[in-house]
Amino acid sequence: MTTLTPELLLRAYAAGIFPMADSRASRHLYWLDPEWRGILPLERFHVPRRLRKTVLQRRFEVRVDSAFREVISRCAEPHAGRPESWINPDIEHLYRALHEMGAAHSVECWRDGELVGGLYGVALGAAFFGESMFSRVEDASKVALVHLAARLAQGGFTLLDTQFVTKHLQQFGAVEIARAEYRKRLAAALRRSAAFQPDLPEESLFGFLQSTTQRS
Repeated sequence: MTTLTPELLLRAYAAGIFPMADSRASRHLYWLDPEWRGILPLERFHVPRRLRKTVLQRRFEVRVDSAFREVISRCAEPHAGRPESWINPDIEHLYRALHEMGAAHSVECWRDGELVGGLYGVALGAAFFGESMFSRVEDASKVALVHLAARLAQGGFTLLDTQFVTKHLQQFGAVEIARAEYRKRLAAALRRSAAFQPDLPEESLFGFLQSTTQRS
């Protein structure tokens, strides 16, 4: 049996597949290649009006890559509506290794020095593969997602992969596309270069929100 390494994991992403575990306690990983793939088109990203106000009011301190280990651990915790997690210790270890390689990133929302929400994912070429998010206070994960999208747009990314489409993601414009179309877009994104932006100037965030207003 081939040992799953961070390098092999990146090759899997480039081929359009990703791993999950049966449960938090399971040591078995399996590969997914959905017939229908969820994506969030950055050129049509939608920020609901109330959330736009929350972002502009800066209710959270947004940081990048300052607590990757904590973010993935909290994403793995059970919560209402999801009593079981697909993130087992092996997955945590692999993605922490990707983070140390500079290929995985977290966007975090802090309040009064406490981590209250965030997300993490993998960057490869001009594609970003969103993995999971968590929120301990209202809107924290949503604000993290808006900041992620703004950074991806600023950095030249062309594909934001969400794997699946949920009601939570639909409000931002997430759609499903067929596997063949996804692979076409993935291949195009991998031929391009992009840079994940740890810093987001205020004018860049405002400009991104303005562009979503015009598309709303």
